[in-house]
Amino acid sequence: MIQPAPKREAAMPDTFWVDDAAWSAIEPLLPDNQPGARRVDDRRVISGIVHVLRSGCRWKDCPRAYGPPTTIYNRFNRWSRRGLWQRLFTVLVEASAVPDKIAIDSSFIKAHRSAAGGAGGAKVQAIGSSRGGRTTKIHAVTDLDGRPYVFVLTPGNVADISIAPTLVTALPESSSLLGDKGYDANGLRRLLDSRNTAAVIPSKASRKIAFPFDQDAYRQRNVIERMFCRLKDFRRIATRYDKLARNFLAAICLAAALSFWLN
Repeated sequence: MIQPAPKREAAMPDTFWVDDAAWSAIEPLLPDNQPGARRVDDRRVISGIVHVLRSGCRWKDCPRAYGPPTTIYNRFNRWSRRGLWQRLFTVLVEASAVPDKIAIDSSFIKAHRSAAGGAGGAKVQAIGSSRGGRTTKIHAVTDLDGRPYVFVLTPGNVADISIAPTLVTALPESSSLLGDKGYDANGLRRLLDSRNTAAVIPSKASRKIAFPFDQDAYRQRNVIERMFCRLKDFRRIATRYDKLARNFLAAICLAAALSFWLN
């Protein structure tokens, strides 16, 4: 028997519940052949997952209003393994218009000690060591409304420019790309030229002859910085606790879907 989600007026004051509009987009993507005599309702479980991501609490501390904490984590982990959260994000992105102008950037995430020990080693699980400690880096592309279209995870000590071609080619051609000096590289500029994309990227001080760029357009680059700030309102994204890179990426995709595509 499926346990229904509690009525909104009976919900605990500090809990999160997926609203009707978001649920109408999420429900069709969920598995429809799940077993269980007293299976906890999917909407209740997903609300519990989001509560954990937002509050930063441990999975075992998830409020009982959402069902057993082990159920909340197990379903998040199982659907992460199946790629459901990434697929949800991708479906929402693909249903939108292709962005004409895009921005590119990355953000460091401190890896908590509980994130250590993932199978395959730290590098495989997108954790790198540097003077700042152990970190993961989120690379992203957004449109100029700050909506993310692509995410890539790497260890924190990976250079932004090395991931830029992967991000750029994951989308159709755009008219311009906004990036900071970290993306000033001849290889990336050639790639953008081949895609008829204007590079709105200031030159590094080491260049003898600086490339011209649209300084008025460059002022819009802060949209991607604001996107990262909004993502980090989810405490389990602002600090990485997950051992597995796929689970951390799943959390990012779910948070991004709710924050930018389902609100």
